[in-house]
Amino acid sequence: MMRQTGNAWPGTNSGEEMSKQPAIGLIGVGMMGHGLAWNIAKAGYSLTILDHAGNQPTGDLRDLGVLVASSIEAVVGVSEIVILCVTGSPQVEAILTDPDGVVAHLRPGTVVVDCSTALPDSSQRMAERVIAAGGEFLDAAMTRLPPQARTGTLNLLIGGDPALLDRVRPVLDTFSETITHVGGVGAGHLMKLLHNYVSLGFVALLAEVAAHGEKAGLPMSTLIEVLNQGGGGGMALQRMTPFLLQGDASNMPFFLSNAAKDLSYYRQAATASGVDQTIAVAVSATLDKAVAEGHGQDFVPRLAALLRS
Repeated sequence: MMRQTGNAWPGTNSGEEMSKQPAIGLIGVGMMGHGLAWNIAKAGYSLTILDHAGNQPTGDLRDLGVLVASSIEAVVGVSEIVILCVTGSPQVEAILTDPDGVVAHLRPGTVVVDCSTALPDSSQRMAERVIAAGGEFLDAAMTRLPPQARTGTLNLLIGGDPALLDRVRPVLDTFSETITHVGGVGAGHLMKLLHNYVSLGFVALLAEVAAHGEKAGLPMSTLIEVLNQGGGGGMALQRMTPFLLQGDASNMPFFLSNAAKDLSYYRQAATASGVDQTIAVAVSATLDKAVAEGHGQDFVPRLAALLRS
């Protein structure tokens, strides 16, 4: 177990002086991960990221002094906390358990924080692998979108040891507005799936209603006004409104392919729990159809246009 004195973390080598801030590694500098990296670096942490074709442009991060490593081994070798921010469980499992993955090069006491969207049972298995290698593990699922990642105002849902959360909280605070401890390992990721099902379910419902209203010749502005005045108002409608009125989908920069993946994960978790998923099946089918028709890289609000055709 990693020991801490005050706010200090052990240095990379036993003979080094205690450092006030842990060195951070980040794997996954996509639309969300780039915002994490930006805020961690702005807060003054030493940060090393993995060079990868899926990264967003990293010039602004390099200007902040962020180091770019060519291998997972190089990232893990200089990091006391390794943050993952990738697409889903298959990617997390590969990054952690491949022969040249994180676990193979983990130094005792390293903390792995998984900010990806992942299946709870996978998170539990991955935690076991990390702990067996001498490390520690938290799932830190994120809600909100890339703009909030950039402004450092994400919501984090944490699964794992509360004491470990307390130790890494200063790092998580750099890119989050609220941090909620949900329960043991996997609980944060399960809560994220519940959250995203509700959020995407609302959006799919609104997209279908908007398509119906437009085909019936109702003014879209009036439909939005009526929904806002009654039970249809809320965050989902706020995020959909720019597209419904001006065709601007950028207010919800979340790919339909990722939405379909998240609903698939929710349904797998629901199956494991033995709960009804009648509505989830319908939402999932709507998203899957859009992806199958070649719209996986469209932002979610465009679903309203797809359902009109």
